[in-house]
Amino acid sequence: MKVIKYGSRELEKIYNRTLARTKYITTRAAKIIEDVRMNGDEAIIRYTKKYDHVKLQYRQIKVSQAEISGAYQNISPDFVANLKVIIENVTRFYKRQIKKSWKIRDKDGVILGEQFTPLDSVGIYVPAGQAPLVSTVYMTVLPAKIAGVKRIVLITPPDKSGNINPHILVVADLLKVDEIYKAGGAQAIAALAFGTRTIKPVVKIVGPGNKFVTEAKRQVYGYVDIDMLAGPTELVIIANRYSPASFLKADILAQCEHVGGFAVLITNSKAQAKVFKNEIADGYVVLVKNLNQAVEVANLIAPEHLEIMLKNPAKIIKRIHNAGAIFLGSYSPVAVGDYAAGPSHVLPTAGTAKFFSGLSLCDFIKTNHIISYSKKALENIRTPIEKIAEIEGLSKHLDSVKVRFMC
Repeated sequence: MKVIKYGSRELEKIYNRTLARTKYITTRAAKIIEDVRMNGDEAIIRYTKKYDHVKLQYRQIKVSQAEISGAYQNISPDFVANLKVIIENVTRFYKRQIKKSWKIRDKDGVILGEQFTPLDSVGIYVPAGQAPLVSTVYMTVLPAKIAGVKRIVLITPPDKSGNINPHILVVADLLKVDEIYKAGGAQAIAALAFGTRTIKPVVKIVGPGNKFVTEAKRQVYGYVDIDMLAGPTELVIIANRYSPASFLKADILAQCEHVGGFAVLITNSKAQAKVFKNEIADGYVVLVKNLNQAVEVANLIAPEHLEIMLKNPAKIIKRIHNAGAIFLGSYSPVAVGDYAAGPSHVLPTAGTAKFFSGLSLCDFIKTNHIISYSKKALENIRTPIEKIAEIEGLSKHLDSVKVRFMC
C-alpha cells in the first residue's frame, strides 16, 4: 500500500475522486438505450447475444415458473435455512423505518399533513458478471416489500447457458418478486425505464452495476427515478497500534477482491503503516498524528464503508458525518454488513456519502402533502398571500383568493 502523510497533496486525489465516465461509455450507453426504446425485445435479444454470448428466444426473456421451481433442485439443503436468518435481520431493521401518515388541525379549520404512499413499481438490477450477487436480491427487495411497493421486478444477466443463477431465483421466489427477466447492462436499464413488449416499465430503478449500468441509470433519470450512481466499492479503516493487524489485512484484502475495489487505512501508528506498505500492494495508508486528523481525513474521503477499529469507537462516531455505513470495533467487518446484519449494502460511493444515504424505506415511498383550509382560515391568511402575489406580479393568483370572498 502506498503511504501518504496527512496534509499531502496526494490526498486531494482521493478526496476528489469521481465516478469514471468516458465519452465512449456515455455514447455507447445512449445508443443502447435508444435502440431498446425503439426496438424493444429485439434489441434485448441482440445485446444479450453480443455481450452475454447467449441467444434467447422472445419467450425466454421472462423467467418461467418452471425455471424457478427447478432452481430449488440446484441449491444446497441448508441455503434456505441460512437465508431465513438473514431475512429476519433485514426485515427487523427496515420495519423500524416505517412511517405513518399524519395530520394536524387548528381551531380555525386548517388541516395539514403528510400521506406516505409506496411506489407503484420498482425494477431491481442484480449484477452477475464475475459472480452472481445473490445478496443484492434481498438487500433491495426486502426494503421495497416492507415499504409496500405493489410491483417488484428483478432483472439480471443470464449465464452462457441462458440460465439465471439458482440462488438468485430461489431468493427472489421466497421474497415473492413479481417478475424476473434475463437481461444485463445498459439494455436492461433501458427496458426497465421505457418498457418492451415483454417487460412493462417501472417508476424507479435500484441496484448496483458496472460502468455501463451506472451510466444508463444516469441517462434515464428523469424518465424514472433511480437510487444513486454507484461506482466501485470502497473501504476506509481508522486504526491505531492496538488494532489487530491480521483483522486489518483480512478486511483490506477482502475489499481488493472486488474489481476496482478501493481501500484506505488511516492510522497514527508508524509501525502499522510500515507493515501494510510492505505486505499489500493495493490501496493507501494515510499516516496521521492523532485521531482528530483521522476523523478529518475520513470525512473528506466520505467512503462507502468506514471501519473504526479502535477499542472505544463510540468516542468518535458522533464526529463522523460522511460515510455510507459505519462499522464499529474489531468484530464488525464489512462482510457482516454486505450479507447479514440488516441494513442494505446498496450504499453511496465516490464521495457521494457527503449527500447521499444508503438504501432505505424512503427510497420506495412518496410523500403527498395534505392542505385543507376553511373559509375563516383562508381569510386569516388572505393578506400575506395577496402581498406576495402582488410582489410576484401574479394577478390571477390574487384573484383566485379574492373570488372566494365575493359570494
